[in-house]
Amino acid sequence: MPKADLHTHSVFSDGTTSPKEVVIAAQKTGVGLFALADHDTVNGVAQAQAECQARHIPFVPAVEISTREHDHLHFLGLNVDIHNTRFLQFLENNRRLRVERIKKIIAQLQAAGVDLTEQDVFSRAPNTVSRAHVADALKQKGIVPTRQEGFRRWLVPGQAGYVPSAGVTVLEAIREIKNAGGLAVIAHPGMVMEVWNFPAWKEGGLDGIEVFYPAHTYTMKQELLKVARKYDLFATGGSDYHGPSSGRNSTPGMSIPQPHYDRLFSKLFNK
Repeated sequence: MPKADLHTHSVFSDGTTSPKEVVIAAQKTGVGLFALADHDTVNGVAQAQAECQARHIPFVPAVEISTREHDHLHFLGLNVDIHNTRFLQFLENNRRLRVERIKKIIAQLQAAGVDLTEQDVFSRAPNTVSRAHVADALKQKGIVPTRQEGFRRWLVPGQAGYVPSAGVTVLEAIREIKNAGGLAVIAHPGMVMEVWNFPAWKEGGLDGIEVFYPAHTYTMKQELLKVARKYDLFATGGSDYHGPSSGRNSTPGMSIPQPHYDRLFSKLFNK
């Protein structure tokens, strides 16, 4: 089966390696179709694209957009125009909302007696800041042993540092992706089954669904393929790779059955 990865992250958001290094890691695992999809930024796309061109890997400019409707309800924008002024302003506003959220998180942690400053966190995030940077700062200061423990102990619902997402609505995310010439794809839908609303999302312009994802079981993938057929959505695949030391999936690339790969490739490259 061919391998693709349309969902990876670099240091431009919450990944741990450069866009170039992400591409190199992907090629080592046999990825033949690649996208860098950092959170709320396309600033690393050019570097990833140049590396893919040098290595003759078909490349897709992409981004991942969070929504305020669920912490894990995210949408990938594939083939977005990274020079679209309106879209860049939209992403910049999303990043500002992230900054506001992280400042609230830090204030709540301080109120809970945690020795953490804004400098500790924002110095780690020159582009898009996220809860992962808070967790990494907690790890750096020896408060927690891992990024994952930082989330579990302090940053999830019910814990002292939790602040709900301040992102956009789902329909706003889809609309802006479409306005930038992109294809809108729901990311890791198996993680957000309780808020599925495919009829409304499809009506709003949803194009695809990330079926092939590390946390999706065989049963979940079959269910998602049924959803894809019902709503005429193409299936995509992505590892959600964040790089070494992130504690996330450490290997880029997802195997995609040939028929789904062919349709995906056709959608992306109009062939």
